[in-house]
Amino acid sequence: REIPKVPALRGKTVVTLFYEDSTRTRLSFETAAKRLSADTMSFTVGSSSVGKGESLLDTVRTIQAMGVDAMVVRHHNAGAPHRIAQWVDAAVVNAGDGRHEHPTQALLDLLTLRRRLGADALAGLRVAIVGDVRHSRVARSGVKAFAAIGADVTVVGPPTLLPESLEGWAARAATDLDDVLPEVDVVYLLRIQRERLGAALFPSLREYTTRYGLTAERASRLKPDTVVMHPGPMNRGIEIAAEVADGPASIITDQVANGVAVRMAVLWSLLGSGGPIA
Repeated sequence: REIPKVPALRGKTVVTLFYEDSTRTRLSFETAAKRLSADTMSFTVGSSSVGKGESLLDTVRTIQAMGVDAMVVRHHNAGAPHRIAQWVDAAVVNAGDGRHEHPTQALLDLLTLRRRLGADALAGLRVAIVGDVRHSRVARSGVKAFAAIGADVTVVGPPTLLPESLEGWAARAATDLDDVLPEVDVVYLLRIQRERLGAALFPSLREYTTRYGLTAERASRLKPDTVVMHPGPMNRGIEIAAEVADGPASIITDQVANGVAVRMAVLWSLLGSGGPIA
């Protein structure tokens, strides 16, 4: 559209309630709400009463009392958005909860692949999710989403960064990236989450890059039509080389752009078409 803003959610108020730092997800949700003509409010822990000891329950009830229609929640504790949904009447969207899930990231990843490869190419895709799978909410939601479209998923990383058990995961595990790469259609790289590790789970970042980073040399061995994805923010030179991140196989920028469209759809589903959905 020449004018991307539509009046679909005029009169609605959406608050972004983020207890963790975020650039892409927060801005994406705020942009999505504004393009639907909703009013937006932004909550940040550092400038709130949380520092004075206010509980999560009191915070969300205070915000609800201001007349909001939807809360977009990111929290360091798994299950926090679900608990908030039990406390408030507003619609609640999970924007990432601890190590648990990041559902809108999975949705935008599927949209990005659909637009790049075509709808008919999704079933049977061979996907490698590489890196810190154990601590990654993106990996958990991604495996569910890829499995739902019929993709074949392999999680790859050092044993210390893979789940202790794959029970409930629709994926297989591998520890040798070079064995997996030549056969996959999608390489999905995960950020090394130094803020979540809390322990030395591999000898050094240099060794991690040597064994599991998508270097230019490794990228040269990919099939010509293989695409590279990353949820961001990227550690360039660690899990992905700069020239690969900016190369023709990369659809990372497309992921960011499609995030706005997906989150517009989520907000519209919750607020614009008859009320909250299950």
